[in-house]
Amino acid sequence: MTTSGEASGPLGGLKPVSTRVMNLAHFLTRNGRRFADRPGLIWGERQWSWGRIDAAVHALCAALAARGIGKGDRILVHSKNCEEMFFSMFAAFRLGAVWVPTNFRLMPDEVAYLATSSGAKGFLCHGDFPEHAVAVAKESKALQFTWRIGNGSFGEQTVGEAIAAHEGARMPDAMVERDDPCWFFFTSGTTGRSKAAVLTHGQMGFVITNHLADLVPGSTEKDASLVVAPLSHGAGVHQLVLSARGAPSILLPTERFDIDEAFRLVAKYRVTNIFTVPTILKMLVEHPAVDQHDHSSLRHVIYAGAPMYREDQKAALKKLGKVLVQYFGLGEVTGNITVLPPYLHEVEDGPQARIGSCGVERTGIQVQIQNDEGKELAPFETGEICVIGPAVFAGYYENPEANAKSFRDGWFRTGDLGHMDEQGFVYITGRASDMYISGGSNIYPREIEEKILTHPAIAEAAVLGVPDAVWGEIGIAVCVARGTGPSEAELAEYLGEKIPRYKMPKRFFFFEELPKSGYGKVPKRLVRDELEKRGLLDFVRAPGAQA
Repeated sequence: MTTSGEASGPLGGLKPVSTRVMNLAHFLTRNGRRFADRPGLIWGERQWSWGRIDAAVHALCAALAARGIGKGDRILVHSKNCEEMFFSMFAAFRLGAVWVPTNFRLMPDEVAYLATSSGAKGFLCHGDFPEHAVAVAKESKALQFTWRIGNGSFGEQTVGEAIAAHEGARMPDAMVERDDPCWFFFTSGTTGRSKAAVLTHGQMGFVITNHLADLVPGSTEKDASLVVAPLSHGAGVHQLVLSARGAPSILLPTERFDIDEAFRLVAKYRVTNIFTVPTILKMLVEHPAVDQHDHSSLRHVIYAGAPMYREDQKAALKKLGKVLVQYFGLGEVTGNITVLPPYLHEVEDGPQARIGSCGVERTGIQVQIQNDEGKELAPFETGEICVIGPAVFAGYYENPEANAKSFRDGWFRTGDLGHMDEQGFVYITGRASDMYISGGSNIYPREIEEKILTHPAIAEAAVLGVPDAVWGEIGIAVCVARGTGPSEAELAEYLGEKIPRYKMPKRFFFFEELPKSGYGKVPKRLVRDELEKRGLLDFVRAPGAQA
């Protein structure tokens, strides 16, 4: 009981009057009003104005509602990049439903698992994947209908037919609260089944504002974004960010990554920003097309998903200029942890270059380096990168065990290791799962990979630990050479002056290319799988095997 003048609780007993937030589909409503005739989506020779997109999404909403889709229902979408996938995001938001996109490179049984685990009620499946449609229909008990995107012979109808049947319909934006889910963002980490990170309307409203402030400041409807990755994940977030400003998204004509075509589109549409990953950025700047097309319109070339090696960073700066923007951020934090803007990217090494840093905390976000007990560590001490702020997701869908492991005292534990300097710049050492212990010493692969990549004849490198009877674990390096490349002994000799002996990989293997995920990353588990497949790990583990 309180007496006059006393306060009860942090707000003096006052509870928030409302937690309602803007439905994310309102961005589309606004674009339809302000920029009705301006392009919102460009794909090949076809363009869709914002007015046309808004009308198509209204019609798709009406069609989905007629099949029983409403607030909170999940809509699974398995599709290559196309206009109907673009529409499906906004349709889900407008209905207050949950958009559940998958990587179109997944196998049928993997998509069936995602359908079952998400409880999807409707399935929009690209016509190129009939086996996926069969697998989902067979496994999912909650599924009520399948609609096809594009050509094919399965499904009740096509998404295009559903839109045409409800042409002229107008659907109100569903009322949503801050914590109402809008997107299941699948993330698998390094092992195990994919987990659905629940993104909400309130969280995504902050994420969009933050991206506009920290990644692409000054963006307007006159900007243009080239999409070079599947819209199901980070590229979809970036597309939504630019849509909030009324800027068009330009899709590559096919799912094949054609670098010459990408640069041609940059020149044709005066593209101002691209979102990509370091491996793709490396391919862009090393291709002859970078010198054959005008790319002077580029202001923000954003890379994320993995750290970029210093030598690759230098090459990109020399070719593109000071337009690079690096950010660090997992799907669970929707890309919002740190940022290294263009002015902090330097070609020349020196104190201003911030070599190896992924930047500073994003606006509205707090980052700490913590030990295993959750205590904040001093500058330059290595620990787990942890984060709090409005961009952190609501948790994993129906996965209390994963939630318990991922949160501690309100902090989201990224699983990434690193340190912070005295000015707050964050340096990623690697994934906690990538670190290995050799002879009692912690070894962080990224540090060694950086040194390997300073060799002019090495294009890519991945270092990982494997079991060893004597040392517990030993390191091995898998490299991709430029041209002939060095021998194993020559590369070891080159590294001898750059890293301590205990960090030296015991073997160096050379592949024509490193295995990559559907998003252009190089997961260590895929490298390990390829080594196993080739029988190279057995050779490393053999008694007396030496570098």
